[in-house]
Amino acid sequence: DSDWAEVLADIMQAAGHEVRIGYNGQEGLELASQRTPELALLDVEMPVLGGPEMAYQMLLHDMGLEDVPVVLLSGVANLREVAARVGTPYFLGKPYTYQQIIALAARALAERIAPAHPGRSSRGHR
Repeated sequence: DSDWAEVLADIMQAAGHEVRIGYNGQEGLELASQRTPELALLDVEMPVLGGPEMAYQMLLHDMGLEDVPVVLLSGVANLREVAARVGTPYFLGKPYTYQQIIALAARALAERIAPAHPGRSSRGHR
């Protein structure tokens, strides 16, 4: 929801990150296509286009987004399985703390493991 997106943006900005918010998956794709993000924080259950579908579209279109690490955030019970389907090792169940999201974002930025691409032989290389 938009309130949660704003809170998450405030957390990331306080940690020194530049943030752009897409309030649904389609808006997120449009923003990402305008300027490639270093990291994508996606809720599993976003309107219009959910996080897993957005991650798939980032891989499918090969528009420079296929190497962007994806962090899935959600309160869904099967988050680990959803993250495995997306091919990302980065996921965090709600509720999470400020420290947890900052630590996971830092880890994802350091490791740079992008979701598994169907035609890719190795992951995490830019």
